[in-house]
Amino acid sequence: MVIDSSAHIYKKVFNGKRVLVTGDTGFKGSWLSLWLHELGADVVGYALPPEWHEDHFNMIELDRTIHHVQGDIRDFSSLNKVFQEFQPEFLFHLAAQALVKRSYDEPKLTIDTNIGGSTNILEAIRLTSSLRSVIYVTSDKCYKNKEWMWGYRENDELGGYDPYSASKASAEIIFSAYMNSFFKDRKGFGAASVRAGNVIGGGDWSIDRIVPDSIKALQSRHPIVIRNPNATRPWQHVLEPLSGYLLLAAKLYQSPVEFSGAMNFGPRNDSFHTVQSLVERIVAFWGKGELQINVDPNAPHESTLLHLNCDKAEQILDWHPRWDFGQAVDETTHWYKEVDSGKQALQISKQQIKEYTGELND
Repeated sequence: MVIDSSAHIYKKVFNGKRVLVTGDTGFKGSWLSLWLHELGADVVGYALPPEWHEDHFNMIELDRTIHHVQGDIRDFSSLNKVFQEFQPEFLFHLAAQALVKRSYDEPKLTIDTNIGGSTNILEAIRLTSSLRSVIYVTSDKCYKNKEWMWGYRENDELGGYDPYSASKASAEIIFSAYMNSFFKDRKGFGAASVRAGNVIGGGDWSIDRIVPDSIKALQSRHPIVIRNPNATRPWQHVLEPLSGYLLLAAKLYQSPVEFSGAMNFGPRNDSFHTVQSLVERIVAFWGKGELQINVDPNAPHESTLLHLNCDKAEQILDWHPRWDFGQAVDETTHWYKEVDSGKQALQISKQQIKEYTGELND
């Protein structure tokens, strides 16, 4: 099979394949699991229960679409049982404690999950001979942030100021150790660690995230309070990095030696905007609302500037972001506004996947 860079590659590769997704109850994991199901994959998800009733996983009733196994990646016995019973060909590892602020409140939980849990994943991979392609998701915050103006490349220094960032840098180091010690010479097997930044999209209700906080405020007709208005982030719609994960997984399946390693998936250069700009765009699309700036001088340290250089993905994979900042914010706000008006979340999510891949225009 010749792999091309178009959206149609996904269905060719994943249709009928056994795919395991850890963290399928999470924001990114639920979108990815739905997308894989739409491509015809046989999907099993492994994760803790969703945290909120309104989470994307619940809103689209994903447990009726895929086979979901409730479990904790810190529990190696339960995790490995799923690997051995399902014998996946593809693995997307997304399960994590994903919030910087929560890592200050619960540092041990963060480290146990993101380091210990990820080690359990790697050990289960080592013991599962059916696997052909592995996508191991970390974060852009795995890089030692020096607050410089240019984007971080895959070979830049790893590090972390806060427990979350440190846990992601550590997860990368452990991944590299397993690759060199166990996976490097494994025939017909490819694995890559992937790093993405601030993703936005419908169905995210996590605490201390600006989009969910903004939507909640708009729904309750309260001002949107922002604590760090000038912080610049590389905003991208959730489907952007997921498209990169899918494309890279497909490439690994076909040419494991060539595509194994680390890869960044970030937005276009015009998508670096301040938190205030993001909120103002949300309010404009929603049609009403106001924002209130309330800087907290005692807030935990939070990076003000961090973005990725994605030359490797663009040159090696021929992967390119499709939605600019404006469209990413508008599509995100559209999702919440449609659900708020009573429309079915599952249909909105399916439609946005088709819009992103261009299927609605075929």
